[in-house]
Amino acid sequence: MSKHYVIAYDILSPKRAVRVRKLLYEYAFGGQKSVLEIPLSNKRELKLLLKELKALIIDEDSVNIIEVNSSVKLFGKADVLKYDKGVIIV
Repeated sequence: MSKHYVIAYDILSPKRAVRVRKLLYEYAFGGQKSVLEIPLSNKRELKLLLKELKALIIDEDSVNIIEVNSSVKLFGKADVLKYDKGVIIV
């Protein structure tokens, strides 16, 4: 079963920011600018993402990865996103 993460980032170098954005959008379901919703199927996929991120960022950058659990509070139009294994959302 996949776990859902919210990843917020602040990358100071415009070149690094583009590389980080491209990497995260490979995993992302949706988001806004520097905050993305990312479903990951297993721990291996999370470890791979972490390894790839660590290769791109430096100490002056900031990346926060928050695991979303079942006690999430939603407001307004927000809704719990459902991901089915094998479904590709474009």
